[in-house]
Amino acid sequence: MVNPDTAHHQDQYRTANAEPTVTVTRKDLPLHCPMPGTALWASHPRVFLPIDETDDGRYQCPYCGTQFLLEDEA
Repeated sequence: MVNPDTAHHQDQYRTANAEPTVTVTRKDLPLHCPMPGTALWASHPRVFLPIDETDDGRYQCPYCGTQFLLEDEA
């Protein structure tokens, strides 16, 4: 269920899919788009992205086109 108070707190959320490339680490797995903290009202349904199964650590969201890059943790 959508939180009815979301509209009252828009300054606390990032604009949906505002970053064309998002760098993630293994701590973010399982990866899904939209990411936590995104204003869901202006986004798309949550989709899980198997970035850890790719050869180059990159995955593009099929809904919004956001590019994700999996980096090794230092």
